[in-house]
Amino acid sequence: MPSTREVQVGTLTEQVIGAAIEVHRALGPGLLESAYRECLCHELKLKGIPFRREVSLPLNYKGMTLDGGYRLDLLVANTVLLELKAVAKLLPIHEAQLLTYLRLQSLQIGLLINFNVAVLRNGIKRLVNGL
Repeated sequence: MPSTREVQVGTLTEQVIGAAIEVHRALGPGLLESAYRECLCHELKLKGIPFRREVSLPLNYKGMTLDGGYRLDLLVANTVLLELKAVAKLLPIHEAQLLTYLRLQSLQIGLLINFNVAVLRNGIKRLVNGL
């Protein structure tokens, strides 16, 4: 039986995916990632879903903090990390990137969303960090 937190995260990811589908229906494929990010932010705001965009991701290595200039595309409700793409095809490196970001932020759930597809459902991957 899923915990209350798992149900809440599942509901949140469903809402985020719904917002992304709404953006994709309106815009279609072929635009820059930044356009989809801004429109998705607007859609999340309209739905009352809290988020932060371009969250700084410093790297900690053996007691040293490095500001590598890494940024998370979107962090939704401090729970779900979104990595947005507008590429011809999602590659294993995109999944590795999201899993690394999840690990570095100690988060469990991430969505990799590629808007450059005919049907958005085919461009979404849900990844889980085993922590």
